[in-house]
Amino acid sequence: MKIMGLDVGSKTIGVAVSDELGWTAQGITTINWDENDIESADSQLTEILNEHNIVKVVVGLPKNMNGTIGERGEACMKFAEHIEERFNLETVLWDERLTTMAAERVLLEADVSRKKRKKVIDKMAAMMILQGYLDQK
Repeated sequence: MKIMGLDVGSKTIGVAVSDELGWTAQGITTINWDENDIESADSQLTEILNEHNIVKVVVGLPKNMNGTIGERGEACMKFAEHIEERFNLETVLWDERLTTMAAERVLLEADVSRKKRKKVIDKMAAMMILQGYLDQK
């Protein structure tokens, strides 16, 4: 029983998957997609869902610092609804405030080059979203 975590951006989706016991999150990949075509990531998501036998999806919900939900948050909520309808999976919206900045800080401290950071930041943010959810359980 694995859980998938998603960091949904306007151009990319970071993907992480838990271990079988739901203790740890591992960054898997970053999917390039077109936010204006909500189904543009479906084929890649289908492969990951099938390969890892996913039973639940945690979608990062970017709230404003005052707790309100802005345009980006609305887009993530819409994507979570799409996941539920398209794949018949339970989705959980998880407050992801500061996860991308935290991921960036970790990569900076590890002295990862700007070019390499750009390639892994989204899947690392997805991993932090999923790990936060798993730790809370």
